[in-house]
Amino acid sequence: MLEHPAIRTEGGRPTSPVTTVTLIAGDGIGPEIALAVKQVFAAAGAPITWDEQQAGLNSLDVAPNGLPAATLESIKRHRVALKGPTATPSGGGHKSVNVTIRKSLELYANVRPVKSMPGVESRYQDVDLVIVRENLEDTYGGIEHMQTPDVAQGLKLITRPGSLAICRYAFELARAWGRKRLSCVQKSNIHKMTDGLFLECFREVAKDYPDLAADEVLVDAACMNLVIDPTRFDVMVMPNLYGDILSDLCAGLIGGLGMAPAGNIGHGVAVFEAVHGTAPDIAGMGLANPSALLLSATQMLRHLGHHSHAARIETALVRALESGVRTRDLRGAASTQAFVEAIIAHLPEADEEVSVLVRQDVAAAPAVASSCGTDTWELMGADVFVQCDALPELPKRVGPFELKVVSNRGTKVYPGPVPDILLVDCHRCRYVSEGPVTDIELLGLLEELSKGHTWMHVEKLRVTADGKPCYGKAQGE
Repeated sequence: MLEHPAIRTEGGRPTSPVTTVTLIAGDGIGPEIALAVKQVFAAAGAPITWDEQQAGLNSLDVAPNGLPAATLESIKRHRVALKGPTATPSGGGHKSVNVTIRKSLELYANVRPVKSMPGVESRYQDVDLVIVRENLEDTYGGIEHMQTPDVAQGLKLITRPGSLAICRYAFELARAWGRKRLSCVQKSNIHKMTDGLFLECFREVAKDYPDLAADEVLVDAACMNLVIDPTRFDVMVMPNLYGDILSDLCAGLIGGLGMAPAGNIGHGVAVFEAVHGTAPDIAGMGLANPSALLLSATQMLRHLGHHSHAARIETALVRALESGVRTRDLRGAASTQAFVEAIIAHLPEADEEVSVLVRQDVAAAPAVASSCGTDTWELMGADVFVQCDALPELPKRVGPFELKVVSNRGTKVYPGPVPDILLVDCHRCRYVSEGPVTDIELLGLLEELSKGHTWMHVEKLRVTADGKPCYGKAQGE
């Protein structure tokens, strides 16, 4: 757990360490729910002081990316932050502030506890699982290009060091939190290289934890089984995109995103956040539900070692909900302030015994660069992507390269008859050699192809020392 030197005293006696936390209210309803957390923490005597900073749409005048340098420096200085929702434009504009913070601070583990809350109506009442999401890689690298006016491409990046790090973190969390089973969620039957690497890393790490059960589930099957019976899952670890989707799905099992906490964990720094939207349609109207940010804040307290304070606040929240005081999204009629006052009114007395859930902090081990070198890989060809409205007329042989297959949207269209499919104006043309080739020879291939076509990019085709291809086939190849 993080250690902070400030000590609060009462009558000259030291009590709980006082932690300074960066507080980012965010956009829309963010300021309202951030104020709610501050009020509850103050009433509960939580040993937290706030360094309030800005991020999101309210900061675009000082930071075009929505994240002022002062805010990022504050998080680095205090090593822990609580963040409200920030708006991200769809299809354009600045990138996600959430993603920028995660990448800037290497917050590689996203932890989303999913637990049914007494007093909240939902389809299930006994959900208790944890989503552990890889937080930096996958399609969230944001590496996208328009290949042609009709074809956009995004790269899905899965790395061995990143996958090993998140899988090990998930196993450590399961052991520290007293969990029994981990499920690796992926789609390795289709994404054989990327998700296949993630699954390979999960299997490798699982060998070090014989006390924990480990199973594998395809992401589509996981979605179906979560809806049928979420109790069959315990801890679920997965790549970034699946984690983004499944964590929201799981929030729907317990009453919605308004009840879903989240933490982003890195090496000595952590950011806890509400993952719901900014709800601009109700901003400033006193209708927002602060539960998600409050639960994220109690997750933060546990991360800092303040387990009893977290337990008292969560107990008060449960009691307020059970008393029938709920915000509109929870089928109630209470305003934000009325809900906050109900939580404060239900705080346990100082001498009241409260069941304290102690979750041991999980140290984030730094990712280790893989020792698997590529010096023994051999270059055997290339996939060259060319622009052409119809099936391109290509030379069948260029130097040591022979044209083996052309695919369109992943489906083979050469050799053999062209299937009755929609052809777009971007074709993957696979040239291979019978033996190893050099980069100079590859440049010669590109020079020859450029005489008749515009090529957009090229991917090398390499094989390992034992002849295993480091690339996938086209559909139908």
